[in-house]
Amino acid sequence: MSFSSDNVAVFLAVLDHGSFSAAARALGKVPSAVSMAMANLEAALDLALFDRAGREPMPTDAARALEPRARQIALQLRQLDVHALALHAGLEKTLAIAIAPELLAAPWSAPLQTLALEFPALEVDIVSAPQANAMRMLHEGAVQLALVFERPGLDAREGFQEVSSELLVAVVSPDHPLYQPEQSCVSHEDLIAGRQIAVASDADSRLNNRTLVSRTTWRTDSHLATLGLVQAGLGWAYLPRALVQPLVATGALVEIVLENMSNEIRLWADVVWSTERPLGLAARRYVELMREARKASADS
Repeated sequence: MSFSSDNVAVFLAVLDHGSFSAAARALGKVPSAVSMAMANLEAALDLALFDRAGREPMPTDAARALEPRARQIALQLRQLDVHALALHAGLEKTLAIAIAPELLAAPWSAPLQTLALEFPALEVDIVSAPQANAMRMLHEGAVQLALVFERPGLDAREGFQEVSSELLVAVVSPDHPLYQPEQSCVSHEDLIAGRQIAVASDADSRLNNRTLVSRTTWRTDSHLATLGLVQAGLGWAYLPRALVQPLVATGALVEIVLENMSNEIRLWADVVWSTERPLGLAARRYVELMREARKASADS
């Protein structure tokens, strides 16, 4: 017999505690069992792991050379145990989350750091999709969670947790006809008449998407694509202020000032799940972490 999960644990306990008797106490064994386990391991390996000339056994160079790999094996065994227990408790193999493109800058990634620590073997799939598509994927079971803006009404098929808000601002290229430096503001009618570039799906309409206002709309599937078209002077758009602020500061974009209303729209964001399918352990934990983060943000 050479290394096994049992004698790896004993080997490391002797290294960590400095003696067979101290290792035995830590492991709940008798000292003779620890001493015999190490003697048997040395015989199997044909290596001296401990110098017994002194009062306490001293690790040999061979023991120190084996120590890093032994610790790695011990860690992997602990992770294997944790993963097996998590699977027994309902851990899904993969956690899939669909995120509306405008919310990619929202605080959704920090909880994944905790999940990665708690469930090291968990796989995570993140997909960016316009809101209507993200909700379709959720109801079809392609993803377990969707991070989207608030919906027009409540749906009995959906559970949700409010997690954050996003401030969208109307912007346009300084070369676009809608921007007239000599005019202090733009009328609502001119805004509606101008071409809007929007992150939206074909299923989105003005009834279920507050950001769609123009009569003529070009649609994209990401805010970066929308930003590129706006910068090219092809239309105006509602985009996250955090995204456009550096461009507004340099003059590459300008915020549209409206004469009779604010140029901002604040939309609340929710993490949504289907009530028609049970959530796995990781999905439940993610929702819990998002709830905690929301509460911490509100309290600060």
